[in-house]
Amino acid sequence: MRIMVDTNILVSIAVFKSRILTDLFSHICLRHKLVLSTYIIDEFERVVEKKFSSKMANVSAFLQKLPFELEYTPFPLPNDYLFTIRDIKDAPILYSAISADVDILITGDNDLLTVEIDRPLITTASIFMEGL
Repeated sequence: MRIMVDTNILVSIAVFKSRILTDLFSHICLRHKLVLSTYIIDEFERVVEKKFSSKMANVSAFLQKLPFELEYTPFPLPNDYLFTIRDIKDAPILYSAISADVDILITGDNDLLTVEIDRPLITTASIFMEGL
């Protein structure tokens, strides 16, 4: 399966060293194809720089070790209304997941979790892990 994770998942793994999410990442990297978008990587770096600047050195090392396929986020975003989302700042993540044709988008963002769309499946890390 092709799986995309959003920014909050990356921050939780790289900055907080969440054991559960580290196990999730290990599973994805060993058994599936991890897909990240240019928007997610840029947002990840901005969030860490702004909120956890002492961890910025970890960001580069983390991304260099991570086996992932890079998906370029469409810019400007299409105006085709494939979905309705409350927080328009989350739209680039979902458009990236759609254009990359991922099977699953793992997120902790309620605005993404409430989007009604056929593909990709949008789920949380804990629900994904329950299915293993």
